[in-house]
Amino acid sequence: MGSKDQWDPLCAAFGAAVRAQRERLGMSQEEFAHRAEVDRTYASGIERGIRNPTLRVMARIAKALNTPTHKLLAASERRR
Repeated sequence: MGSKDQWDPLCAAFGAAVRAQRERLGMSQEEFAHRAEVDRTYASGIERGIRNPTLRVMARIAKALNTPTHKLLAASERRR
């Protein structure tokens, strides 16, 4: 992915899976960002599909959302 403002279908699908899980838990984006140890604006960028998180960040996201990383990835594959 080039520019940080460039949209990518895989990042968008992962972000949608993250947002869906966060909303299922009734968690605010701010609380989610705090638990995942990322800035709230970065968390927002992930959910909007304009950020491409590293594997380490994906693992922190999954932990913050009480779900295995592979389930978030599988959910994003289904959304593509």
